[in-house]
Amino acid sequence: MLAIINARLHTMTEPVIPNGVLLIDDQGKIEAVAERLEVPEGTVVIDARGRDVTPGIIEAHCHAGVHEEGLGWEGSDGNEATDPVTSHVRALDGANPEDTAFAAFREAGVTAAQITPGSANIIGGQQFVVKCRKTRIIEEMVLSDGSGMKSALGENPKRVYGSKKGPSTRMGNAAVMRRFLQKARDYRDRKSSSEGNGPKFDPRLEGLLPVIEGEMPLRIHCHRADDMATAIRIAREFDIRYTLEHATQAFKIPGYLKKHDAWCAVGPTLTAEAKVEMRGNGFESAVALWEAGVHFCLTNDHPVVHGRNLRAVAGMLSARGVPEEDALRSITLWAAEHIGVSDRIGSLQAGRDADLVIWSADPLDARTFADCTLIDGKVVFER
Repeated sequence: MLAIINARLHTMTEPVIPNGVLLIDDQGKIEAVAERLEVPEGTVVIDARGRDVTPGIIEAHCHAGVHEEGLGWEGSDGNEATDPVTSHVRALDGANPEDTAFAAFREAGVTAAQITPGSANIIGGQQFVVKCRKTRIIEEMVLSDGSGMKSALGENPKRVYGSKKGPSTRMGNAAVMRRFLQKARDYRDRKSSSEGNGPKFDPRLEGLLPVIEGEMPLRIHCHRADDMATAIRIAREFDIRYTLEHATQAFKIPGYLKKHDAWCAVGPTLTAEAKVEMRGNGFESAVALWEAGVHFCLTNDHPVVHGRNLRAVAGMLSARGVPEEDALRSITLWAAEHIGVSDRIGSLQAGRDADLVIWSADPLDARTFADCTLIDGKVVFER
């Protein structure tokens, strides 16, 4: 058993505990969080000495492991750019657990990440969530397999396929998405109505069945406001779960997003306007979504911007008027909710996994460091 004492605890679900105790059991779960707590005899004690303790940071949309740091095509395994629809591929099968990004994540207090295929395809494949453990076996990192189906609208698919076989326009993007969602729906219906003589096995349509059945969200890459509206339109037509990824121009339509209860992963905000559809890139969207009451989290889209810098982005968001605890929630609790794992991580509550960070000072200050990072109650980095 492990206890962290004399800690300023940011639970993310309750008010900050200025000087509290957090108890971790032998299974790596949080047993108790309180202002005063009797520490059992024989417990290993870490004295935080008044330092801030938060849940581990979560990178909700990244390509660590499938777009490896410091490599070119050798480590570029996130876009199966041979067909605009590759719903049968899984990021899990292309991810290298020895990508140096994961060590950098642990050092920066990033304890979990959703790994996603890239955005070359209209439908790009299955995503999964990892804990940033040190291992050579990717399965030993997995927290949630099949956490979403990557999809993309806007410039990327039409750039990749426009000179080949299409789609070459935003109209074509939407048409391809609709066609395959409808094909998957028909495939499901034929399977359920047949008596031993169902349709021929189709791996792409099989991959889409969890989306059609509402078991897996379609996570749709979209920067421009009209692409976000198209994403919502198609999701409503097929009555499927979805999230909006990047949401660069969300500041233009926050009321519309609130009306349709859209969930957004906003970012990366620290890049230049690298594409036309990224015009307006910055903090306006996250602030507008917070003001409108739209559920959002922040992402650095690692390696577009390194995931280790995600905490700095939350600090910049706080500097623009978002309350500090909400800025922290945007990279912890709200990120966990966005990727469907808030029952395990993202907050300091009894029963949650003991994934947490002891910081050298204010966690939203760019001058602060992670002094100690824990995953499942075990120290995985110590300064």
